[in-house]
Amino acid sequence: MEMEQRVRIPNNWKPRPDQFPLWSYLEKGGLRACEVGHRRWGKDDVALHFTATAAMQWTGNYWHMLPQFAQARKVIWNALNPRTGKRRIDEAFPLAIRKKTNEQEMLIEFTSGSIWQLVGSDNYDTLVGSPPIGIVLSEWALANPMAWAYLSPILEENGGWALFIYTSRGNNHGKTMYVHAKTAPGWFAQLITAKESPVFNDAQLERIKIEYIKIFGEEQGLALFLQEYMCSFEGAILGAYFSKQMSKAREDGRVGKVPHVPNIEVNTYWDLGVDDSMTIWFIQHTGNQHRVIDYYEASGYGLEHYSKVMFSKPYEYGNHYMPHDARVREMTNAEIALSRKEVAEGLGIHPVIVVKRARNIDVIVQFQIPAARNILGSCWFDETKCAAGINALENYKAEYDEEKKKLSNRPLHDWSSHGASAFITFSVGYSGFQFKDELPDE
Repeated sequence: MEMEQRVRIPNNWKPRPDQFPLWSYLEKGGLRACEVGHRRWGKDDVALHFTATAAMQWTGNYWHMLPQFAQARKVIWNALNPRTGKRRIDEAFPLAIRKKTNEQEMLIEFTSGSIWQLVGSDNYDTLVGSPPIGIVLSEWALANPMAWAYLSPILEENGGWALFIYTSRGNNHGKTMYVHAKTAPGWFAQLITAKESPVFNDAQLERIKIEYIKIFGEEQGLALFLQEYMCSFEGAILGAYFSKQMSKAREDGRVGKVPHVPNIEVNTYWDLGVDDSMTIWFIQHTGNQHRVIDYYEASGYGLEHYSKVMFSKPYEYGNHYMPHDARVREMTNAEIALSRKEVAEGLGIHPVIVVKRARNIDVIVQFQIPAARNILGSCWFDETKCAAGINALENYKAEYDEEKKKLSNRPLHDWSSHGASAFITFSVGYSGFQFKDELPDE
């Protein structure tokens, strides 16, 4: 995409020298950019101001995507610039270039005919309207990685651009995106630490590091400081439930090439999720080893789709473990409403074993998550076929209270929850550890 003409937005804003390489790449028509910047570097500010200039030159729809739609209003729409006291969107999109502002939908229509809107990657496949020609994926390392798989073909078709902006969050899809962008033709990649920008001085950084260590302890505090301000991909994700177990699996060489072994049954372990979001682990059990050979995740499809995916694979299946909501009856084409279990078995996915997982948060944290931790020590993962599932396990974490600066006793429900929950179906169902007091029999 080449800009038709240079425009000057009436806001007196210009990128700093350390922000200019990214700005220049985009201004010259670059289509794929990955910016890993330290906390408070100004990633969203650069993205918002560039979008303003793009929207005035190329008429179309533009999205600014946060990991969760619920956080978009607080983080972007109502957020104030502490130096000016003005809303960030008012600085980036001054009234002079606006035609209409929809506060309820967090949408702005410009005098050029372009439309900009805040959206969430947690519901990327339910967004309606004309396809976007420019997308900012903010806090990408915390977002649902499936969003890019869905959105990429749209931008390929219409020649649109995508900007990934984030601070590192461990060895997850944020790291692999940056590594890819560094060598991929046509991509821009930049990593800026707090030592390489003028935002913080050395005294401030030392003070922040000491504060982190006092709050979180020596090891965790230093790791968080290096992650937030030095953009290290090596630090553990705060509150990640399976961090130690997955790190140990990598150290032991249990994450690598794990091929399917013929003549050994493959069991599947499911999470049926919400809004038709489903995840499946494919596991072979040989002696004391659990060979995790495959993983599949998708949303917006019925069980027929997952049946086709399963039987397209060269596996001989054993049992299929599904959580308790497999017994929920749904409206189908049949005269009598069928449960998901009955629908699945009618499609050849049988036998289905319904696993009674806990619903009480205390039981989940005290028993269900430890059951998964215990079984991880005997698991071997295929790094390629299970990449998305491994990513989910490494990112499944407790909620963090920013105001109290402490972890809660509740798992955070985000994109990683479904993959982790399906693995918990395995750890609970395969071991026979049922929660009889939690879930009544039919």
